[in-house]
Amino acid sequence: MKKIFALIAAASCILTVDIPAAYAENIEVSAKAAVVISADTGEIIYSKNSREKLPMASTTKIMSALICLESGDLYEPFTVNSDAIKVEGSSMGLQEGDIVTKYALACGMLLPSGNDGANAAAVKIAGSLEAFAELMNDRAQKMGLSKTFFVTPSGLEGEGHGSSAEDMAILAAEALKNDLFREICSSSSMKLEYGNPPYTRWLKNTNKLLTMCDGVYGVKTGFTDEAGRCLVSACEREGKRLICVTLNAPDDWNDHIKLYEDSFKRVKAQKLCIPCEMYVNLAGSDREKLSVTVGEDIADFTVYNRDTADFTYTVAAPPFVYAPVNAGDVAAELIVSDNDRELQRLPLYAAEDAEYKSTEKIEKSGNFITKVKDIFSKWKK
Repeated sequence: MKKIFALIAAASCILTVDIPAAYAENIEVSAKAAVVISADTGEIIYSKNSREKLPMASTTKIMSALICLESGDLYEPFTVNSDAIKVEGSSMGLQEGDIVTKYALACGMLLPSGNDGANAAAVKIAGSLEAFAELMNDRAQKMGLSKTFFVTPSGLEGEGHGSSAEDMAILAAEALKNDLFREICSSSSMKLEYGNPPYTRWLKNTNKLLTMCDGVYGVKTGFTDEAGRCLVSACEREGKRLICVTLNAPDDWNDHIKLYEDSFKRVKAQKLCIPCEMYVNLAGSDREKLSVTVGEDIADFTVYNRDTADFTYTVAAPPFVYAPVNAGDVAAELIVSDNDRELQRLPLYAAEDAEYKSTEKIEKSGNFITKVKDIFSKWKK
């Protein structure tokens, strides 16, 4: 079990800061509810009824696909459950006896918005639609999505099924941390093989915003008669990353374009205030501390009313890093957080070599191994 050593505890403020009311009033959108947030911090830039619980249709599949991609064995073939794929609405074309992979089902959920793919994945992973919904709700609770409740993996309405624009934006930000999820949802089309026997076919993304709006790289469309048109998107321009959600929006494409055009003018890309000196405890060497540093390629953070100097920067490491250590070895992690919410984890690399302590010095200092064991014993207590 790892013990976390706090290096720096900077003052932190509330993470989600609502925008001035004038901004919401001056931007007219067709959506019943809408929000724009920083993809890096969750900070709210634009809000219209963003905490109101509403049906969200197939944007539900953001959670379903994320759980599917995290479940493992993504490329292991299996036969779909015949009952699961008998569902109305949008489809990835599954038929009884089809051989698929969970990766293909995730693609089928995120591109053509296949209800059959969502159900097939749910039954494969959890054994039933109800059990999978429990997994979805457990994950939503861990994310702090207080307005969200899932009944179906597809987004077809069930009693109580719904979310808020703000919750869906936070969910999208979390899902986009998964590289496979981002790769799939940002693709206009994909070539896959499934069927009985599997054969090559192309799946097309329903998200037209990918080609309509500069910088958009996802995420998911949705529509039912009850929910109306729903859209979750993500966009990056000049190192700044935003997520936009509209629920019940007759003109959703233009709503997102309009909100991005204005919101990108209001945010800035800011470098993290990473401590200049960071150390971890070292064992088995002549030194007691090992200097660590972050890598060179670190993306800026998108901020609105926040400042990266207000974030908390914490070095997370085991009680000891054991020699020998070579410069460039991963030795710890730097946790960047704000208001007790973790924003990012960065690997920390050894800034120098650390060799074994010489045998002569070990003998002079007594039984070194015994001393380390004593330290561990006290730490566990």
